[in-house]
Amino acid sequence: MTSTPQRTTEPAPSPENGAGSIWSRSLRAVLTRREILLVILLIAVLIWMTSLSYGGYLTGPYDPDYLAGSLVDAVPLAILALAELVVIVSGRGGIDLSIGAIVSLTGMVFGLAYGSWGWSLPVAVLLALVVGTVLGAVNGVLIAWLGFPALITTLATYYAYKSLAVVINAQKPISTPDIQSLYSLTGAVEIPLIGRNIPNVPLGVFTFLVPAVVLLWLLLQRTTYGRRLFAIGTNDVAATWAGVHVAGTRLRAYALAGLLAGVVAVYVTGQFASARPDAGTSGNGLALPAITIAVLGGVAITGGIGRVSGVLLAAVLITWLNAGILLLFEGNEGTQFQLLALGAVLVFCALLNAYTTRKYGGTR
Repeated sequence: MTSTPQRTTEPAPSPENGAGSIWSRSLRAVLTRREILLVILLIAVLIWMTSLSYGGYLTGPYDPDYLAGSLVDAVPLAILALAELVVIVSGRGGIDLSIGAIVSLTGMVFGLAYGSWGWSLPVAVLLALVVGTVLGAVNGVLIAWLGFPALITTLATYYAYKSLAVVINAQKPISTPDIQSLYSLTGAVEIPLIGRNIPNVPLGVFTFLVPAVVLLWLLLQRTTYGRRLFAIGTNDVAATWAGVHVAGTRLRAYALAGLLAGVVAVYVTGQFASARPDAGTSGNGLALPAITIAVLGGVAITGGIGRVSGVLLAAVLITWLNAGILLLFEGNEGTQFQLLALGAVLVFCALLNAYTTRKYGGTR
C-alpha cells in the first residue's frame, strides 16, 4: 500500500519581510552605486540651501543663475579630480599631491610663452600640455620605475614644482594684454535653442570640461590601456602574469594626470586673466579638494575602482555646497567653513568606502 505524498506549501512572505527586502536592496543600491548616493546628496543640498535662501538666512539668492555661475569653479576641480582618479585607480597607494603645483608651474610657462614671448595661442597651449605631461611623467618614473612611495614622491615634487613656479618670473604674475584677453574663455554663454529658458553656463564647461570627460571616459572604458590600468590597480601581480607592463602602465597614468593639469593651467590662466605662480597652490590648493572629490565620487583609495560619472557628480556636489556655504557666512568665515565641510566630507566618504567594501565588496 503506497502512501500519498502530501503537498507542502511555502508560507507567503509577510509584508514585514517584503518591506525589509526592499529596504535592503535599496540600501545596497545606494551604497554600491555611488552615483545614486551622490544624486540624493545633491538634491538634499539644493533643497536645504534653497530653503535657507527663501527664509532669508543667506547673504544672497541661492538660485539657478547663481548655481550656473558657480560652475566656473567646478571646471578645474572636476578635471583635476579626474586626474586623481587615474593615478589612484593605478593602485599601490597611487596619489598625486603635486597636481596643484603642476598647474602653477605649467601656467607660468604658458603665460611666458603666450604673454611675454609672443607665441601663438595654439602653440602656447601645446607647450602647456607638453610641460604638464613631462612633470607628471617625472612622478611616474620615480613611482613606477624606481619604486618610490607615491605619497612621499608627489609631496617632494609638490615643493619642487611650487618653488620653480615662484622663481620662474621673480615671484611676479604675468598679466599682459594677451593674457588678460583669455578671460573670455571662462565667460558665460547662452546654450543654443534652450538658452532662453535656462541660465547662461560658463563657456569652460563646454570647451574644457566636457571634452576632458568624454575623452577620459573613452580611454578608460573603451581602450586596452583602460582595462590594463584597472587590472594593475586591482592586482598588479596577476596583471604581470597576464602580460601587462605594470610599470609602463602606471607611469602613463601619472603622465596623463600631468596632461590634465596642463589643461587646467590654461583654464585658470584665463579665469584669473593672469598667469599666477600660486594658481594651484594658494589657500588650501587644488590637490586636496580634487582628491576629496575623487574619493567622494567612489574611487577606491586602494586602487582598481573608479568611475568618471561618479567623480563628475561629486565635483558638482562640492561646488554647489561650497557656493551655499559662502552665502551662509559673511567674510572669511565662509572659506573656513568650506574647509571644515571638505574635511567632514572626506572622512564621511572614506568611512563609507570602507564600510561598502567590507559589506558588499566595493562600489561599482
